[in-house]
Amino acid sequence: MSQNWAATAMAFIALFLVGGIFSFFKQGLKKGAILLGALAALATTAAVLWW
Repeated sequence: MSQNWAATAMAFIALFLVGGIFSFFKQGLKKGAILLGALAALATTAAVLWW
């Protein structure tokens, strides 16, 4: 049961980071958006593998 909670938490973190990507792009911070994209990809991968 705790594994599903961890996967859900990682999915929410990934969605939060995707929102940050849009925010960073609007502010013109492209390097930060790329970093957040990489972190979002890692969080999504973790959520999928944990599930």
